[in-house]
Amino acid sequence: MRVIGQPATLRLGDESFPPERPVVMAVVNRTPDSFFDRGATYGTSEALGRVDQVVAEGADIVDIGGVKAGAGVAVDSVEELRRTAAFVATVREQHPRLVVSVDTWRADVADELCRRGADLVNDAWAGADPRLAEVAATHGAGLVCSHTGGLEPRTDPYRARYDDVVADVVAGTVALAERAVALGVRRDGIVLDPTHDFGKTTAHSLELTRRLDELVATGWPVLVALSNKDFVGETLDLPVERRLVGTLAATAVAAWHGARVFRAHQVAETRQLVDMVASIRGDRPPAAPRRGL
Repeated sequence: MRVIGQPATLRLGDESFPPERPVVMAVVNRTPDSFFDRGATYGTSEALGRVDQVVAEGADIVDIGGVKAGAGVAVDSVEELRRTAAFVATVREQHPRLVVSVDTWRADVADELCRRGADLVNDAWAGADPRLAEVAATHGAGLVCSHTGGLEPRTDPYRARYDDVVADVVAGTVALAERAVALGVRRDGIVLDPTHDFGKTTAHSLELTRRLDELVATGWPVLVALSNKDFVGETLDLPVERRLVGTLAATAVAAWHGARVFRAHQVAETRQLVDMVASIRGDRPPAAPRRGL
């Protein structure tokens, strides 16, 4: 395990994110069957409008995906690229400094999207395609190293068991990160994602959240993708459209434990929350201090 004294600056595209700056990653799904927005950004004009909106709300990264994470209609590489390639190029042109992330586990898709301007490859399926890290290295892109407990892409967990889920996440993600560095991926472009829900029960995801500081202690920047996930819904017994408060509660805990990147559907609320936690931690000065001065 890699342990360092001080967290490092994260560098993605033309942007640098020091450890004290929380990074908000906005979700933009080019899918007709997204679990949260039900296809609201499947159309090109709607998706471009969404990018403009989240940038105005404070997003540092947009994460563009062309395949629903869960089970559903099969989507091959050709269709995934039809949904994402031209769109990534347009976003790159319209927002030259915005960090563009692509949510894919396929090396051929990632290769084309990096050619179109992507800065970060968000591999939510833990190296299911082992060539993905090589693609990131070739293009100088960043890489998200995740944990799924060995699940194949787009499959749900069944009776998932771990002796210690946090230890498994730490070992798995750090191993992927070190492999990526060995293959030539920039060390300052690698992020670890414990990957809540993927290969995990709700109890596992809750334990990951309360012990997230153990993953942060590896020294690698940590990304959390908590937004409206099933573990929030099952914990509070709420449908997907009513999970914002639970999501923000989990986000606050993750931020306090030192997570650096926050993948979110509701960007404005997430931006305010992580900025507030950063100020409580002493990492960010108040934006407009006047009281008693």
